[in-house]
Amino acid sequence: MKYDAETFLTEVLKIPTVNGKDNEKALAVFLRDFLKDCGVSAVVQEIDSRHANVVGVLEGKSKETVIWNGHLDTVPYGKMGEWKTDPSVPAKKNGCIYARGASDMKSGLAAMAYALGSMKEKGYVPSRTIYFCGTCDEEKSGIGARHLLETQTLGEPALLLIGEPTGLRPGTAQKGCIWLQMKLHGKTSHGAYPEQGINAVEYGVRIFQDLKQNLEEETHELLGTATCQITMAEGGIVPNMTPDTAEIMLDIRVIPGLTTPMVSERLQKIIGHYRQETDGELEVEVHINNDRQAIEIPSDHRWLKKLQWELKLAKLPKERIGINYFTDASILAKGIPTTPVLLFGPGQPEMAHKPNEYVEIEKYIQYIKILSRLI
Repeated sequence: MKYDAETFLTEVLKIPTVNGKDNEKALAVFLRDFLKDCGVSAVVQEIDSRHANVVGVLEGKSKETVIWNGHLDTVPYGKMGEWKTDPSVPAKKNGCIYARGASDMKSGLAAMAYALGSMKEKGYVPSRTIYFCGTCDEEKSGIGARHLLETQTLGEPALLLIGEPTGLRPGTAQKGCIWLQMKLHGKTSHGAYPEQGINAVEYGVRIFQDLKQNLEEETHELLGTATCQITMAEGGIVPNMTPDTAEIMLDIRVIPGLTTPMVSERLQKIIGHYRQETDGELEVEVHINNDRQAIEIPSDHRWLKKLQWELKLAKLPKERIGINYFTDASILAKGIPTTPVLLFGPGQPEMAHKPNEYVEIEKYIQYIKILSRLI
C-alpha cells in the first residue's frame, strides 16, 4: 500500500476543503485515485467546478449492502491567533494530529477509505457489498448527499454508518434541524402612540417565545430537550416609529418523534392566536430554509448490538450517546427510510468547529480495525 494509515490521514488533512472557499473536488479525486490504486472500483461524481462526491464499491459475498459515509468539507479555520499550530498543516503532538477537520471529520473519512483499500489489497471479500460515499457540502446545504440520492442507486442498504466524531462511542440518536424564517407585517404608528400600530418586531419575539416554550417541553433520554433560538433578526425604521415589518430566523433542533410538520402546525396555532388578537391585521409568512430530520436506531437493533460487541472486544465504552448536530444522515435517511443509521467515528465531538482541533491517533487506528471487523 502506498501509505500507512497515519500518513494517509495527514495527506487527507493537507488538502484544504473549507466549505465555500476551497475546492472539495480535489479531495474527492485524491480518494478516488487511492482506492483505484488499491483495486477498488471508485468514481468521482462531479457537481460543479468545486464540488464533487467520491463513491467506492467493494463487492461482497451477498447482495446485501451497507453504506459508509463521511463528508469532504470542513468549517473555516476561525481566528488564527487561537490556534497553536497552522490549521491547514497537520501537526503531530502527544499522540494526536492537529488540523482543521482532524475530528470533524476527515479522520473518519480517511479511515473508511483506508479500511476499504486495505481489505481489497489483502484479498478480503466482505460478507456484504460496501459503498463508501464521500459527500461534499455537508457543513452547509448538503448538496453532495442530495446529489448522491439523485444519481446513485443505493437500493435498501442494511446499514448506513456515518463516520462523524463520536469518540469511538456508538451514536444512536441525532437531533434534526429546522431553519425557520418568519416575515412579519404589522402596522406603523408614531412612537408616542404604539397602541395605534402593530409592532412586527415585538410580535415576532412573542411568537418565538411561545414556540420555544412549547418545543422545549419535548425531551429525549440521550438528546435532552428540543431547542429553539433566534439566530438572525431584522426590523425597525427609525427610533420613534412602530416597526411594521420584521424578519426573524430561528434555529430549531428537534428530537426523534418531533417532525417538521408537527413544528409547523404548532407555530401556525401560535400565529393564529396573535392574528386574532390583532383582528387579522398581523400577517406572518413562514419559510423553511433547512429541514433535517432527527435520527434514531432502536437500542436492541442487531447492528448496534454487533458494534457494541466489537467495542467490548476492543475494551472500549459501549454505552450509547446522542448527537446534537445534524449530519448527512438526515438527508440520506429520507431517500433510504428503512435503513438503520449508526453514527460512529474516531474524532472528538467536543472538538468540532473549534480551534486546535485534533484526533487521537490510537482511536483512528482502532476505528480502522473495528470497521474491518464490523462488516
